Amino acid sequence: MFRVEARAPLTRREDERTGPSPEHLARITSSVPRSAGSIWKRRSQFWLRWAHVYISMFSLLVMLFFGVTGITLNHPEWVFGGDAVESTFSGVLPAASGVGDEVEFLVISEFVRQQHGVGGEVADFGIGDDGRGSISYRGPGYVADLFFDSESGAYDLTVSEDGFVATMNALHQGRDAGSLWRWIIDISGVLLVAIALTGLGIQIFMKKRRFTALTWSVVGAVATAVLIWMALA
Repeated sequence: MFRVEARAPLTRREDERTGPSPEHLARITSSVPRSAGSIWKRRSQFWLRWAHVYISMFSLLVMLFFGVTGITLNHPEWVFGGDAVESTFSGVLPAASGVGDEVEFLVISEFVRQQHGVGGEVADFGIGDDGRGSISYRGPGYVADLFFDSESGAYDLTVSEDGFVATMNALHQGRDAGSLWRWIIDISGVLLVAIALTGLGIQIFMKKRRFTALTWSVVGAVATAVLIWMALA
């Protein structure tokens, strides 16, 4: 038979010598309230990381697009996507176009769109003093010009379509791309700013890398300012 001897509780002096148990330490630390600054810092780090990661993933494709087209736009001699193709057409406008009386530009425009597959948006239209009318269509990498005689209805149409690279470059610039694409460019700019600021915020909250990150940020800013000055000089 084993006999279990009862052990008296440690005295205060013995407890100070041996120290509190790990379980006791865990209870003590868990019961200590965190400061408001510590909570704010942890929450800020969490939301900065969350925003940086998911904004980057959400806008990854559009950022790649503007990055690649920024390079091709800087090298207009790169035409590996194909040269521009120009086509010409001629004919006579239908009687419903109102030639000889009051010109119906909408009817004429719909006719050439259906007859010749004209795309783009109407950029300009009108009739000159010589009785010769015109409608101009513009789109990214696309130009179509229609000229017609307001008396006889005879017309000439010239359509010019750029290659793939030139068309993508036009999209990058937002040239003749319409209001929707201009909104996409604006939103992409805002997303880029958000990615940059959240990335900087993450580095600021990291003590070990804060100084190095901020140093490189300053170096990059100074280098950019010097390059801008040299380009404008």
